[in-house]
Amino acid sequence: MNLGLSTAGVTVRAAGALSPELGAAVALPLFARVATPRPVGAGAQDTMWAARRSTLRIPGLARSGADVILYEWGTSGDVVVLAHGWDGRASQFAALVRELLAEGYRVVAFDAPAHGDSLGRGTYLIDWIDALGAIRRRYGRLHTVVGHSFGGLATLIAAADGLAVDRVVTVAAPADADLLLTQFQAMLRFDDRTAAALRVRFADRFFPGERDPFARLSAVRRPLPHATPLLAAHDEGDRVVPFGELARIVEANAGTQIAATRGFGHNRILESDAFLDAVLAFTGQPVSASESSAAGDGAEREDVAA
Repeated sequence: MNLGLSTAGVTVRAAGALSPELGAAVALPLFARVATPRPVGAGAQDTMWAARRSTLRIPGLARSGADVILYEWGTSGDVVVLAHGWDGRASQFAALVRELLAEGYRVVAFDAPAHGDSLGRGTYLIDWIDALGAIRRRYGRLHTVVGHSFGGLATLIAAADGLAVDRVVTVAAPADADLLLTQFQAMLRFDDRTAAALRVRFADRFFPGERDPFARLSAVRRPLPHATPLLAAHDEGDRVVPFGELARIVEANAGTQIAATRGFGHNRILESDAFLDAVLAFTGQPVSASESSAAGDGAEREDVAA
């Protein structure tokens, strides 16, 4: 544990010893805080410079408006959207962008609030979900959404909520938001009473009025709509999101195609030939009539919700 996390853990535990609610009040801002944005990797710079940049407005955590940076490559073809993970950025998909462009797709990616080139101090899943919905409204039908890690969970939830997308790809994704809170508790080492109070405060802060938001933030309890194809990729040696999460996602979504890798870990899998080949094969599969119908139903549901 680094010094920053160690100090934060001491503070949360001390507050929790006085009151679980006080400990939760101290912990919640830390849970939504993002580290300093990672730089664009040398191998991704040319790809990112070639992108057309624009700004996408979403409600943001405070629901007062937030701007996210949008990147676009290609001018025609089916739209493939890429959603990075926590502490990530769009540039991590550079290898996949190049492969998709070569196949004739129009590719769209974004930096979530407080990530990459997007401003902000904090964020959470609702920002990813809002961004995907705004992208769908701007570009129309989405052929595929590829979500890495936290972005993979957000993609699954958005699709379950009715996002109009023909197919979904997750890579190194957790199966639900409960895992994220459990990992946060393990990092800061606060007790179960503070953890329980944090769950309540989290729900009140980010999902006011919802009796159990964790039921909605679960790809296990809320699988994809029927007939939505899913490709789930994960590396056996992932030290960030346990490999066992893959089995939980697959069990909840019948017919899931699996791309299991070895030796790439949580982030390098995005540049692996095995992952890139699996995504291209999956996106290139013909869309069945039932898939098209499911996508149309999703578009209708989302428009009504909006």
